[in-house]
Amino acid sequence: MTSSPFRREHDLLGERSVPANAYYGVHTLRALENFAITDTPISIYPDLVVALACVKEAAALANYELELLDEEKTNAITRACVDIRDGMLLEEFVVDVIQGGAGTSTNMNANEVIANRGLEIMGKEKGEYRFLHPVEHVNMSQSTNDVYPTAVKVALHFGIFRLCEAMAELRLAFAAKAEEFNDILKMGRTQLQDAVPMTLGQEFSTYAVMLSEDEQRLREAALLIHEINMGATAIGTGINAHPKYAEVVCRKLSEVTGIELVVATNLIEATQDAGAFVQVSGVLKRVAVKLSKVCNDLRLLSSGPRAGLNEINLPAVQAGSSIMPGKVNPVIPEVVNQIAFEVIGNDVTVSFAAEGGQLQLNAFEPIIAHSLFKDLKHLRNGCITLAERCVKGITANKEHLRRLVENSIGIVTALNPYIGYERTTAVAKEAHDTGKSVYELVLSKGWMSKEQLDDVLKPEVLTQPRYLTLAPTGEEGGSP
Repeated sequence: MTSSPFRREHDLLGERSVPANAYYGVHTLRALENFAITDTPISIYPDLVVALACVKEAAALANYELELLDEEKTNAITRACVDIRDGMLLEEFVVDVIQGGAGTSTNMNANEVIANRGLEIMGKEKGEYRFLHPVEHVNMSQSTNDVYPTAVKVALHFGIFRLCEAMAELRLAFAAKAEEFNDILKMGRTQLQDAVPMTLGQEFSTYAVMLSEDEQRLREAALLIHEINMGATAIGTGINAHPKYAEVVCRKLSEVTGIELVVATNLIEATQDAGAFVQVSGVLKRVAVKLSKVCNDLRLLSSGPRAGLNEINLPAVQAGSSIMPGKVNPVIPEVVNQIAFEVIGNDVTVSFAAEGGQLQLNAFEPIIAHSLFKDLKHLRNGCITLAERCVKGITANKEHLRRLVENSIGIVTALNPYIGYERTTAVAKEAHDTGKSVYELVLSKGWMSKEQLDDVLKPEVLTQPRYLTLAPTGEEGGSP
């Protein structure tokens, strides 16, 4: 005789058959039926699953310390949570990332998986909830309304610092290129028009600086999500929780996660306010916007190879066309651009979801979490891909860059302090009209000597501030 492939469980709506080997239970089963939205389970975000296990472990330890939960149940819950934190049972977290109920389905999914794993540890069968109950024991002193946002914040903390590591890798890749290209002269551009000379190293150093600034902004944003509302229970009044529970569970969760967490000063406010998520989203949008700008630059600088700027070469990673032989496209910057577009759109979603909260709870935290977790995952992968598949392999077309500088009208700006604005304007116009170089025109007019020109137009002079050591020739600002 074979055992049944199902077990019977019940909730307030009645009894249902749950797969006998499933660690989830009836509440999760109903969520699977109700929220067939994205076909994407919460297990796609392992950080969230680990964070949920951390929260449940801390809650069990707090309830034990407050003598609300006995040792056997505490041990079963904490051991189950450690298993989940170690990567076990990830596939049992099956509810959709987008769900109604302010995250209740996610919380119940965690409660049921932990309870049934705990029952196994106790030597019991799945579903024998009289020995260890998903709500009465695993969810003791808790509500979805404090568990879910706390778990999201812990998961965001993990993700933010993982993104910072990826950004640091990309920053170092740009910094290495800045050093490599330090002595390569090129024309700077403003509004896509020739401006004044600079080095390619200076250009690449700006990308490293931008990333460094945004790493710091991310770390600052992470401080905002150190404040949690555990102990708030339903709306922040702490109903059904021990008076000391909020303090104890925060301490336990800090120990479990290694994050210095603090209890919100006003739990009612903290339970309804999604401002910290808006702030994090805004910083992620900032990162995305600046990354996209850098990728726009890389695409422009590598455009060509004959009819574009052709100043740098991006590594060829795949054929660029099904119809044009030999074409290679800047596909790595392009994919990072698209990540940025997604993050910018997600920021709008987070903003609307945060604004949509009503009274004592924001019901839309699941879409906030989904948006932010996508941002962190995709930005991290984008930074690593950009560093490894693009930036580290960039080369410079050094001679082409020098020729552009030598033939540019833009270098006339460097002569302005020596021959005056009127004369430099006239030289610029004549150079443009005749195709002659600025150098030969100034020399032919006798406005500066060859020695003076050579000194003023040296690369190290053109690309940094300098004390003026030559007296202007002729009357400054006079007629040409």
